[in-house]
Amino acid sequence: MLKFVGILCICFTAFLAFGQSTSKWQIGTIAEVKVHQSAEKVGSSTTASYDVSVKVEDTIYVVLYTPPLREATVKYAVGRDLLAFVGKSTVRYNDMLGQSHEVPIESQRPATDPKRSNPVSRAAE
Repeated sequence: MLKFVGILCICFTAFLAFGQSTSKWQIGTIAEVKVHQSAEKVGSSTTASYDVSVKVEDTIYVVLYTPPLREATVKYAVGRDLLAFVGKSTVRYNDMLGQSHEVPIESQRPATDPKRSNPVSRAAE
């Protein structure tokens, strides 16, 4: 009976190991920062939120970022790299102090621009 329980535990552990998601932390780059539209309409009495575009591999995710303590340093973060964990509806990242933060994904799109991927062909002269 003890052997059966041991084998059952080993099988269960192997099942959990193979059943885990293959998502991983990836390097992302902040591509664009814009003031969130609802924050522009309300005015300066509330905390400003930003639409931050983060490029991770071949996808650009637009996330809604609300900075703590009314900081505006995110406006100057374009080009900065960060480690990102992309979930189904959120992106998780670590700040400079190592604290983990999660922001909602507003939209996503492919990072490749079809207009730029095809070179302009010149007619033979």
